[in-house]
This record gives sequence, structure tokens and C-alpha cells, in this order.
Amino acid sequence: MSYASKTLLERIKRDGSITGNVIKVDRFLNHMVDPQLIELLASDVAAQFAEKSIEKILTAETSGIMLAQAVAGMLGVTFIYAKKNRPLTMGAHYAAASYSFTKEESTTLYVSKEVLRPCERVLFIDDFLAKGSTLKAIEEIIEQADAMLVGSAVIINKSERRDIYAILTLEDLQA
Repeated sequence: MSYASKTLLERIKRDGSITGNVIKVDRFLNHMVDPQLIELLASDVAAQFAEKSIEKILTAETSGIMLAQAVAGMLGVTFIYAKKNRPLTMGAHYAAASYSFTKEESTTLYVSKEVLRPCERVLFIDDFLAKGSTLKAIEEIIEQADAMLVGSAVIINKSERRDIYAILTLEDLQA
């Protein structure tokens, strides 16, 4: 287990809670944010993908933004967050539906064609992977753009998928 993984696990035990598959991290990750913790997690993710020739990082509005921005800074690339509402200023765009099981609502994610171009090498980043609905929507958007998804990283992977880089998995939390 990496230093970032151990630090996050200790923080969850101290300032969060785990009830079955529900992991409460709103005191340091997804409501109130600890920037030093985000930097530590970002350095772990950035190291994992440093050799992948990433050109853009893509996340969904809102909880993945802090990690995506930190990793983008470390890799020296820009990041995009897929918007949950299409602003009037967004012309041509890609769109895909996503369902949040935490919020129990369906939403459409939008990315402007001006910011995601064909053949770009994209890293997807988010805070959690649960059922994979957000990742599926992001994959659809990347496919619509004729870009290339070269990796996916999350802070906590609660799913059965093992092709996603994660700081912690549900098994780590239940050990």
C-alpha cells in the first residue's frame, strides 16, 4: 500500500466513516477539501500516468475537479470538466447521460468540441467509481470526439472493475 493510500485510509478512519458501501469523506475530500491531502493523492496519480503521454485530463463536474486540477498541474497539461448544464455560450458539443446513485438523479454531461479534439490522449479522473455510470458517459464523450482514453484514475474504487487505477478500493476499506 502506497504512502498516499495509507494516509487516506487513516484520514477516513479519523475524520470520515464507512457504512457498508457508503464512504463519508465530506470533511476532507468532497465538501470541505484538504488541499495538502489532494496534493498527496495527485502526486500518486501523476506518478502512475507520467509515462502515458497524457494530453488532457477529463473529469465530471464537481467532485473530481480538485484532483483533476492538481494532477493536470503536475503533468503539465490542461484539464476539462464535463458540465452538468450546457451554458448558452457552449456551441457544438459532445453529450452523454450519467446517473448518480449517491444523489439518485440522472444528468447529462456536456463537453464543448472546442476543448476536446480528435486523437487527444485523455486521462479520466474522479473521486469515486461506484457503478461506473460517470465513467461510461465520459467514455461515450471521448468516443464521440474521436479522442483516446489512455487511463482512468479514482480516489476510491467501490466497483468490481480492476482496470481503473485507485488510491483505495472497497476491499482496502473493509480490511
